[in-house]
Amino acid sequence: MLSILSWNIQQGGGSRYLKIIDAIKAEAAHIVVLSEFRNNAKGKLILAAINKMGYSYFIHPSNTGSKNTVLLASKIDFLGSWFPNCDQKYSHSIVKGSFEAFDLYGCYLPHKKRHRLIGFLEEEISKSQKPAIIVGDINTGINGLDQKGNSFWYQDELKSLFDSGIKDAFRIKNGDRKEYSWFSHQGNGFRYDHSYVSEILASIVRECHYLHAYREQKYADHSPMILSLA
Repeated sequence: MLSILSWNIQQGGGSRYLKIIDAIKAEAAHIVVLSEFRNNAKGKLILAAINKMGYSYFIHPSNTGSKNTVLLASKIDFLGSWFPNCDQKYSHSIVKGSFEAFDLYGCYLPHKKRHRLIGFLEEEISKSQKPAIIVGDINTGINGLDQKGNSFWYQDELKSLFDSGIKDAFRIKNGDRKEYSWFSHQGNGFRYDHSYVSEILASIVRECHYLHAYREQKYADHSPMILSLA
């Protein structure tokens, strides 16, 4: 099986970077996507460490310094790119790995900020001849399902993405189960972190689940997610 680990590592990892490295090593996924990756000293240490684990191919937006961005690192060769024109303010929010059999989009979409990134993903995917996989911190979901309340922005854009043929891999395997990847200080849960696949890939989704222990043990404030494809 092909396994993809996606994880918001919380503001670049900071003093927790060694724990993050240990977790990536323990999970041993073929591909890793880190949201809130920062192209700074700690980011370079994380990248150097996972490179030694065999993640020899990688892409992240350049010259972003302390900005929260996305790292896509893989043990499998791919053609990497990012999209300086995808959004006026948040051009560092999406990276793409074009693999032989699919295109993988790693995301860190801003929380409750005006952007056009979900629409951009839908447009980008429609141009490709390959199936698509989207993973990362999307910072939204379906109200009443991915949270108890109705405070999500971009629900309509997300539904449009689903209508275009993209499927929620977690829902494929888990139905309408309530499960959350991040909790507020008040204890309210939100499923911000997602794995989506083109409809043609839905039948080969073998696993899609969260690794809550890393959040509970304060490796980061989000739970990592594993997507496994046959």
